[in-house]
Amino acid sequence: MTRAPEGTAHYRSMTERRVQVTPWAGSAPPSPEELEAVLRCEGLEPHWWANGPGDVYAPHEHPYHKVLFCAEGSITFVVEPGNLKLEIRPGDRMDLPRGTRHSAVVGPRGVRCVEGWRYGSEG
Repeated sequence: MTRAPEGTAHYRSMTERRVQVTPWAGSAPPSPEELEAVLRCEGLEPHWWANGPGDVYAPHEHPYHKVLFCAEGSITFVVEPGNLKLEIRPGDRMDLPRGTRHSAVVGPRGVRCVEGWRYGSEG
């Protein structure tokens, strides 16, 4: 599983193929309000969702660029091709370009995320 090293800045970026994961490196995860504020500053409407431990999302893709933050728990995304595994934990951001085929498995404590969608030529 790929996980970026901890750092002193709040975010440190790493790119995995077309997907960008920006791990949270602060001492405590951001609040739900802070995560929503980041999305709104980017012109995106926050959409919250949650799943129980071990829930699975079958392979699929989206017609939009997804900007996702993990607020609680964890989720592992599997990005095709190559079955690249990316674990997202509280505060981490994932930018998933439209049309990127992926699946996901929720971690042992469940997960709660907020995301925004970018349509059109952006993303």
